[in-house]
Amino acid sequence: MTRETSTNEERSDNVAATGSPATPPGYLNRKDDYLKRLRRIEGQARGLQRMVEEEQYCIDILTQVSAMTKALQSGSRCLLEEHLSHCVLEAARAGDDEADIKIREASDAIGRLVRS
Repeated sequence: MTRETSTNEERSDNVAATGSPATPPGYLNRKDDYLKRLRRIEGQARGLQRMVEEEQYCIDILTQVSAMTKALQSGSRCLLEEHLSHCVLEAARAGDDEADIKIREASDAIGRLVRS
């Protein structure tokens, strides 16, 4: 079983365990902004591939890797903020087991972001 499959199964189990349907993601009101950001990052990745193919100078490639990393980190922080202000807040207002689940998910996500 892959990590992605495991995570998806855990989400399904979480929804089933609480008996509540999944709520829409908090980022939906900014979905277009996130998609633009991801397309820009995708372009940066293609640019990095081209730089390696063209045998560009190492430091120039590393500079672009740093820029791409910062873009990913910035997007991650925005998504985390959306999750906390929407998903976690809504679950806390409901006051059931869903709040504990959402807080644990956020804590795990923060841990992954800090390690990356």
